[in-house]
Amino acid sequence: MQRYFVNQSANENRFTISNDDYHHIVRVMRMKKGDQLICVDPVKSSAVCSIVEITDEKVIAEVVKWEEESSELPINITIVSGLPKGDKLEWIIQKGTELGAYRFIPFISARSVVKWDEKKGAKKIERWQKIAKEAAEQSHRMILPEVMSPQNMKSLIKVSEGYDYRLIAFEEDAKRGEKSVLGKTLTEIKHGQSLMIVFGPEGGLTDQEVTLFSEHGFHSCGLGPRILRTETAPLYALSAVSYHFELME
Repeated sequence: MQRYFVNQSANENRFTISNDDYHHIVRVMRMKKGDQLICVDPVKSSAVCSIVEITDEKVIAEVVKWEEESSELPINITIVSGLPKGDKLEWIIQKGTELGAYRFIPFISARSVVKWDEKKGAKKIERWQKIAKEAAEQSHRMILPEVMSPQNMKSLIKVSEGYDYRLIAFEEDAKRGEKSVLGKTLTEIKHGQSLMIVFGPEGGLTDQEVTLFSEHGFHSCGLGPRILRTETAPLYALSAVSYHFELME
């Protein structure tokens, strides 16, 4: 059953769907009155709905049954990715959304080959957010992950102050065999708390960046004995979080 994130809560048990989702329902899926879909509202509630009206601009769907189960991770995890080359960030956002990430923050790192262009930035962020939306619908998420605009070191540290736990995935720790910090953090963190994990771009984080992060409350950790690519490491971490909270408990 198709799932759509709507911008407003139900009014008299009915949702109004317009714009791109209207086009998808009417032109792509060719749904008609009586067909069912799932609507997810801004307060993270979802409902099975039946289409009761289709106009030239909107679809009206009436709630048949509210869903009670949640598909969300019990902690809010933010993925900070050093700006990588090509479409790697799109891959991270798509797959990271499927694995339960709460937010994505591109990071302008010292070793980022890609240079962020503010003039073209708005369209890129819009595309990234669309990728997150489509992945969230496909994976039956209750939350639409936010994709923030790229942050430099100073602004990222400021944003990090609102998090309960902060980690840096550092390949030098992996080489040294460090394997306790991530596990210890997942054991300590409570349901409803937040975790930020920073991943470097190709080439990794510099020693200076790691030192600065450490001075602001971040803990450095390894992700197993293998050296992971910049697009693989966030998915490893999200899978570890999922295993800890959703399969072990």
